[in-house]
Amino acid sequence: MSARAYFDWNATAPLRDEARAAMLAALDVTGAASSVHSEGRAARALVEKARGQVAALAGAEAKSVIFTSGATEANMLALTPDLVVLGKRVVCDRLIVSAIEHASVLGGGRFAADNVGLLPVTGEGVVDLNALRAALAEGGRALVSVMHANNETGVVQPIAEIAGIVHEAGGVLHVDAAQTAGRIDCAIGSLGADMLTISSHKLGGPQGAGALVLNGPQPAAPVIKGGGQERGFRAGTENVAGISGFGAAAEATARSRQAAATRMAALRDRFETHLNAELPGAVIFGAGMPRLPNTSLVAVPGLKAETALIAFDLNGIAVSSGSACSSGKVGASHVLAAMGVEPALAAGAIRVSLGWTTTEADVEILLNAWKKVVATLLKRHAQAA
Repeated sequence: MSARAYFDWNATAPLRDEARAAMLAALDVTGAASSVHSEGRAARALVEKARGQVAALAGAEAKSVIFTSGATEANMLALTPDLVVLGKRVVCDRLIVSAIEHASVLGGGRFAADNVGLLPVTGEGVVDLNALRAALAEGGRALVSVMHANNETGVVQPIAEIAGIVHEAGGVLHVDAAQTAGRIDCAIGSLGADMLTISSHKLGGPQGAGALVLNGPQPAAPVIKGGGQERGFRAGTENVAGISGFGAAAEATARSRQAAATRMAALRDRFETHLNAELPGAVIFGAGMPRLPNTSLVAVPGLKAETALIAFDLNGIAVSSGSACSSGKVGASHVLAAMGVEPALAAGAIRVSLGWTTTEADVEILLNAWKKVVATLLKRHAQAA
């Protein structure tokens, strides 16, 4: 079988060697992390080591990290009307989220559906700051949730500016950094976020682990109730092996982040430059805005993502549709719809996302496959018309 090239890192990253080693070592530890005996203390030591590693990646104190089963659960924990701010219980009257958020945020968390408002974005996929100001001016305390960078377009949001607007209005800001942790700086203090979500498997840790990082405001009650683990924020016996792998991946990515980002950006730019030369009609969404160094969302007029994904796969390329959903089927992209992209063009959007092991040879394989797939599918489309 010919070599395959993986370009779906925004969906999940391969497990890092450091994470695998940490997980294997943790599997030999017998105790539960809440037990007081020697075995339990050994497990607790691994959890706390990982807590420090994840905290360092987020520019936070270790005590601020709450481990969860993933970013979706972390978002659910954060998005609650009931918060504790400066030691006092406060209630947020409403939740304001951008129209391009992940489904776990668009769902509204623990807010009633009637108390969730959507923020529009510009044609480049950036949150409309004037709309944010207007929404906050409606009164009442608001919890605002805006992702650090979009998972489809890679467009980075002006989080520090958003934080200033939210805090000036007396609101609280949650930021979903699942796509940015390990790729660009996501220090919670620099961003001005009050709560920050991080995913393990996006940065080379195992699936099934994540964290909510706190910077003052915190949820007043857990989503999962029980034994009171994670300082009462998240009940259930800790996933010691998963958490250990998460921590090791966080430490590894923190060491290599800047060099990896520079290399990935060069490869992404090379891909886009060659693609534009070969297919001058191709559209790269958000190309004029600050983006993740590893992400390109591309559409070729007349190309349908549903058939293109299969063709790419048969040619040894793993890419995704910008609108792939949890069922594995291709649906309309709510991100591109929010950006005002014509449905016919949006239906052909293909997301290419690179990672730390992506090579120039991989990009060449991708470019060759792209030319072949586009030529074949557009020819079929023309014949069927």
